[in-house]
Amino acid sequence: MKSKKIKPNFIKKINPRVGLIVLATDVMIEKDFLKVFSRVHADLYVNRITNYNPVTAENLNKMTNKITSVTENILPGERIDCIVYGCTSGTIVSGYDNIKKKINIAKPDALVTAPSTAALNALKKKNINKISIVTPYIKSVNDDVVNFFKNNNFEVTSNTYFDIESDVDIGRVDQDQLFKILSNINHKDAEALFVSCTSLPVLNIIERLEKKLNMTVLSSNQALIWETLENINRNNSIKGYGSLFS
Repeated sequence: MKSKKIKPNFIKKINPRVGLIVLATDVMIEKDFLKVFSRVHADLYVNRITNYNPVTAENLNKMTNKITSVTENILPGERIDCIVYGCTSGTIVSGYDNIKKKINIAKPDALVTAPSTAALNALKKKNINKISIVTPYIKSVNDDVVNFFKNNNFEVTSNTYFDIESDVDIGRVDQDQLFKILSNINHKDAEALFVSCTSLPVLNIIERLEKKLNMTVLSSNQALIWETLENINRNNSIKGYGSLFS
């Protein structure tokens, strides 16, 4: 037998590439991204970062030591258009600029987005100043989130938290019960509800919540997906996930 060598043709045009950094224990964010990315011409590549329980400021900060190496292992040596850091409280505690710097060491040309800053930009896009905040975190981390929005000149009209210590347990929150809880909270004078944490199952209930509450509803994953699509110029014709996309 004689083997035959054939020269392949390589594609010249590629889709925008998104790298998603996911907490090792997060069971929700990949599902949410894949639901939306199945509708757009863009490619998603995921790597997981070691995180630590309980969810405290100290443990959230510990994750940042591995950000650069985790980023490097998303298509090593290849260009990525946007890197997504999938942790709301971690970005708030450690600081967006610090996280962006560590990511850009590995991927210097990549745009960087994170849930907390994406939420700020989403609120500004909707011209919203007064917000109700719901988090699953313990009190100290919940307070960090509330203070983050206050320090960025938003008025927090009400705040509710679940006091869950483990990221694994956050991912176990029942979606139907979550809808009932969020529907029955008194959001007072808020113009929007923001539900924090990439592990919470919020994306699928946002449209129902907006109709029930008659107000804008934002979640970490929703805002993160929206800003990611903005960064890669693919944010069009996305329906079913809230008024942010309209």
